[in-house]
Order: sequence, then structure tokens, then C-alpha cells
Amino acid sequence: MTTMLDKPLRREIDIEGQAYTVVLDATGIKIARKAHRKGIELKWTELVNGDAAVAAALNASSSANAQE
Repeated sequence: MTTMLDKPLRREIDIEGQAYTVVLDATGIKIARKAHRKGIELKWTELVNGDAAVAAALNASSSANAQE
């Protein structure tokens, strides 16, 4: 039996020495550097429909432009 995802689930991960926060909620997943708000978001519908690669690339490029 599985449990419904009714509230955000936050976890910290370490990628190449940098701390990141991963948030899973009912709408999708968000990954951002720890103590930062901006990050990469991916909606579950994009993942299921196969638009995940396009959405991730678009989010990554817009995030890179915002940080410059």
C-alpha cells in the first residue's frame, strides 16, 4: 500500500560537495541549492507526457540567465 503525497516532502542531498534541497509535492519536484529559492522545477504531468527533457532544459537555461 502507498501513501498519498498530501504535503511537501523535503530532503537534503549532496552533489559534488554542494548541498541541495529536494522538495516533492503533489504538483512535482523542485531541486535548488540549499538556502536558495530559485532552482529547477519539474511538474509530474511534464514527466508523464514526455515533456520532461524540454521542460528541464528550459528551466535550466532560464535559471542560468537569471543568475548572470
